[in-house]
Amino acid sequence: MTDNQNDKYVTYTKMAWVIYALMTIVLIVILVLFVAQDTEERFFYGLMPAAAAYVFRPTEKYISKLIFKLTGVSKPVEKE
Repeated sequence: MTDNQNDKYVTYTKMAWVIYALMTIVLIVILVLFVAQDTEERFFYGLMPAAAAYVFRPTEKYISKLIFKLTGVSKPVEKE
């Protein structure tokens, strides 16, 4: 049963990162297509949200708390 919980946690973690990346891509597309006025702004809005998403990415602790809160699957205990 522990292996099943570990597999679920890994799956949910991957899913959380995919959702985070997709949200970043959607934000970039919206900014580039609807907000930018010229090519300089398109270039800026194309790079900066991705850089900001990388710098301000959620920590593993925060992701673990959200996964536990939403799904009830806790982070597996690491063995030494």
